[in-house]
Amino acid sequence: MDLLYYLDLIGTFVFAISGTISAAEKKLDLFGASVIGFITAVGGGTVRDLLLDLHPITWLIDMYYIWAIVLGVLSTFLFRRYIVKLRRTLFIFDTIGIGVFTVLGIQKALLVDILPVFAIIMGMVSATVGGVIRDILCNEIPLIFRKEIYATACLAGGAIFFILNSFNLDLNLNYIISILVIIGIRTVSIKMRLSMPNIK
Repeated sequence: MDLLYYLDLIGTFVFAISGTISAAEKKLDLFGASVIGFITAVGGGTVRDLLLDLHPITWLIDMYYIWAIVLGVLSTFLFRRYIVKLRRTLFIFDTIGIGVFTVLGIQKALLVDILPVFAIIMGMVSATVGGVIRDILCNEIPLIFRKEIYATACLAGGAIFFILNSFNLDLNLNYIISILVIIGIRTVSIKMRLSMPNIK
């Protein structure tokens, strides 16, 4: 679980940057951007824990999450000019983040012994809800409701996790493969401009 913990902190940091950039583009002040960065980073995990009735919520008992968010927000304000130029890099880390958060969400859901299909949904919630709240607060249509393949990649990765788990695959190896599946689907869909069909 240590590997996931450190990846989770990295994902929290990157999602804080993502939220802060979105806020900066809307010309919000430092406080407003900090709120958006915070919600983006921990919103999905908080909603997941509340739905699963898991207490205490992780970021309330581990200051490293708060420091990761603070560092992400301050880094964006201090080096925004350079960070914006690294959008492709941020896309990679954001994609890694949703992969990690999906697997973490599934693991958290398994603590309360729910059905696999609902555990996969909790994984998706963990990975995407923070971004949904961010986009709503920034007056944007949430990314997962647009044409890009985003939440679908999380669901696919979650399904792979349970398929591999049924073969008693080593858990750490299962984590890595499931995360790589999510990263692969998301990356290929962007490069090949694949998308879900629109309702017309």
